[in-house]
Amino acid sequence: MEGCLWQLLKTIVMGQVLSLLICGTAVSCQYLADSQVETPMLQSFLNYALLLLSYTTILSTRKGDKNILQILKTKWWKYLLMGLADVEANYAVVMAYQYTTLTSIQLLDCFVIPVLMLLSWFFLKTRYKLIHFLAVVVCLLGVGAMVGADILAGRNQGSTSDVALGDGLVLISAVLYAVSNVCQEHTVKNLSRVEFLGMMGLFGTVISGIQLAVLETRAVASIKWDLHISILFAVYVVCMYGLYSFMPVVMRLTSATAVNLSLLTADLFSLFCGLFLFQYTFSVLYIVSFIVITVGFIMFNAVSTYSALPEDNSTEVLADHTAQSSSHYLLTPNGDAQSLEPLTAVAAL
Repeated sequence: MEGCLWQLLKTIVMGQVLSLLICGTAVSCQYLADSQVETPMLQSFLNYALLLLSYTTILSTRKGDKNILQILKTKWWKYLLMGLADVEANYAVVMAYQYTTLTSIQLLDCFVIPVLMLLSWFFLKTRYKLIHFLAVVVCLLGVGAMVGADILAGRNQGSTSDVALGDGLVLISAVLYAVSNVCQEHTVKNLSRVEFLGMMGLFGTVISGIQLAVLETRAVASIKWDLHISILFAVYVVCMYGLYSFMPVVMRLTSATAVNLSLLTADLFSLFCGLFLFQYTFSVLYIVSFIVITVGFIMFNAVSTYSALPEDNSTEVLADHTAQSSSHYLLTPNGDAQSLEPLTAVAAL
């Protein structure tokens, strides 16, 4: 019992660390926007480039089947699609702010959670219990309280120039994030965290670099670089790099759905920072929202999900597990290992 409580507490803390990292990116982006710097693709490119310099370099020094050349020979197109989904998900949600309101983005962005659960059900064979669905509902109620506080405080930034287009971009972003997150969960639980991050660094740098050259050349050239702007870029990149590096660790212990539920508090951390940095209006509903989301997250993680994969696959994997690293297999919350074979379909996303 004590071990379960410690595991739950560790999961909660790690999830909130991810939210704080997202908060850091949001605050630095707000300061950059206030300085008339709007270069989302440049910021993404710098993050992917840092992943390239660290994790892709590690892959290039490995030998045998774990070497980057061997990985590219057999799985290059899978990681290309994963990188494309991740880059475009980031870009779509940033573009949405130009066409729709913050309230719409906060609400529609939650669409990622049911899509994640659906994809996990079909491709990762994850099965949920009633408590998990109730937990998601509780978390979404917490988001509703946060949005309600924003409306009452008159904090409805964004645009209304083309609400339909903006809302559509948010939904597209949510679907792409879900695809990327399910692929990430599959990769870090069955292959390795370094392989995932190394491939994301490689393909993310290439894809975002091309889009940067096509879409933001003028915007980048117009930046008036000084110490203030440089520090803001550095804070953004460090937070984003930390998020990408740490998220696979949390996802390996929990799941993509659990991680995204924990990230619902990121907007609240940004709001709390905004009370001091940007003179946002305080509302007690923000506290209520944080508590409700946290309760929902605890409910989701208090009861383990289970797998619908055949037991004979688990037995076969456990026999081989003694001779190989556990990082090559997907461990279910009850400790059973699953074979990689039934999961190969998800990587084809």
